[in-house]
Amino acid sequence: MTAPRSVRTHRSARRMSVAAGALAALLLLAGCATSSSAASEQSASEALPTGKPSGDAALRIAGRQTQLQLEAAGSAIDPLGFTVKEWVNVAAGPDVIQAFRAGALDIASNAIIPPIQAHEIGFDARIVAVLERPKPSYVFATAPGVDLESFDALKGRKIAFSQGQSQGDTVLRTLRTAGIDTDDVELVALPSTQFLTALQGGQVDVAPLSEPELTKYIDQYGTDGAVALLAEEPDLLTVLWAPTSVLADEDSVLAVREYIRAWAQAQVWAWENSEEWKQVYFVDTEGLSATDADRIWALANTPYFPRDWDNAVEWAQSSIDLLHEEGYVDHFDAETLFDRRFESDAVAAVADEYTKER
Repeated sequence: MTAPRSVRTHRSARRMSVAAGALAALLLLAGCATSSSAASEQSASEALPTGKPSGDAALRIAGRQTQLQLEAAGSAIDPLGFTVKEWVNVAAGPDVIQAFRAGALDIASNAIIPPIQAHEIGFDARIVAVLERPKPSYVFATAPGVDLESFDALKGRKIAFSQGQSQGDTVLRTLRTAGIDTDDVELVALPSTQFLTALQGGQVDVAPLSEPELTKYIDQYGTDGAVALLAEEPDLLTVLWAPTSVLADEDSVLAVREYIRAWAQAQVWAWENSEEWKQVYFVDTEGLSATDADRIWALANTPYFPRDWDNAVEWAQSSIDLLHEEGYVDHFDAETLFDRRFESDAVAAVADEYTKER
């Protein structure tokens, strides 16, 4: 497997003071959050409706890559049986939660941490589809001039940290594996959208980045001494999740099931048509070179949609346990995040080879 340029691969409870801005945002969300647990419990006990949504069915979706995949795939994927009212331009977990709360978004794709964070602040939503990615997704990039030969060298560093996003989970898992206590580093609370500027300005020494922003950063600052170290800890889960208020409406549920089908097929289409997808996404959309696109794709995960969600629940529980140990969330049962009525929807949409455990 080819590592990114300037990326070196290597094997190897206490709560921080959250920055005032980040804390204020969490408190605002928590104060405004509403609970619909009684309604969600009732709907989760009912069988899912079957058939096609009505002509009035519409969803607002956060899923930029899926939108591009569906456009590129064309007739290779059956069209959606509902109206996409809007492809909402949000991706980061905290932004998705705010859009959910504002009634501006109906379904989104994220890692596991945003649903955990939503539960922590009392916002009721459920996971309706699961994609597992066993290869690590993040790379620890350094500020110009900061060297990072191994994860042991994280001790004493200032590390960009977002507790409500998957990057934060990767940081905590990496520190735990390296045997470094959180008191032995400085976790700098920032949204992931500010990681790049924090690195550029020396506000942090290290930040977990994903592609394609990693390549863009190293291309610009590699000559100034910025380096990167491929994470060992995977960001295992990509999920589709939706507010329970959306899942309480029959027509919306039928539209959600349609979207799960198309989303799963879009992941497979991109994998099976990688040359076209690399050109559409990495080159045409993100402005990378074809060589960079090839290198990034060499680290991609084959789509895997589990036939049951036991492993996903176990992984989610390990994230909850870790965040709880560090003082960021109350402890709860990860099973409550998942609506298992949808467990077979993605599986039914793809060939068997993409549903067999690897």
